[in-house]
Order: sequence, then C-alpha cells, then structure tokens
Amino acid sequence: MGKHKVVRVSDYYEISEGKIVRKKRICPRCGAFMADHRDRWSCGRCGYTEFKKG
Repeated sequence: MGKHKVVRVSDYYEISEGKIVRKKRICPRCGAFMADHRDRWSCGRCGYTEFKKG
C-alpha cells in the first residue's frame, strides 16, 4: 500500500523494573525522539544532529 512503516507506541517505550523507559534517544534541544541512522542521530523537528563515533 504505502512506503511508510506502521509505528506502534510499544516501539518507543518499554517497562523496566515497574517504570516506563524510553527506548530511543531524546533530542536535547527540543525534546522530541531522534531518528537512528547508520552514522548519526538526527531530530526531525528541529534539525539537531549528532554523529556517531567509529
């Protein structure tokens, strides 16, 4: 049908020791979830980018 992947809430959060924990990295500038690319972390909301080492 479409190219986009179906995203569920369970893809972003997990329960660990009775607490809700975020799985993905959070943007330090705006607080949104960051996208995990092969060589970098990037925020789709504000454009903040961190390059991975190695």
